Amino acid sequence: MIAYVDEFGQITDTPPDPTQRAEVSLEDIEISVPKKEEVEDEGPHEGIVSFYNADKGFGFIRDLVTQERVFVHVSNLEEEIAEDQRVKFEIEMTDRGPGAVKVSRVK
Repeated sequence: MIAYVDEFGQITDTPPDPTQRAEVSLEDIEISVPKKEEVEDEGPHEGIVSFYNADKGFGFIRDLVTQERVFVHVSNLEEEIAEDQRVKFEIEMTDRGPGAVKVSRVK
């Protein structure tokens, strides 16, 4: 028995129709996931601390403009923070994604 793969990735016993054949350029084939482009940081951001565990030393800040959650670690705090506080911060790319640095409370 011979098995074929159709255009939807399904295994079938029906051979493909040669009239429906499409040419594919080698440059269009991607074998790995493309790297994420570096995002330019526009400067200080403002956000609200949505979660913070002082015992474990980490939390998340929700950016007021983009509404994205950004990870924050206690080593990147300039002063103590708590949940529901308004803070200003900068974003730096880490090996695990974007992280908040130079975090301080908005007075």
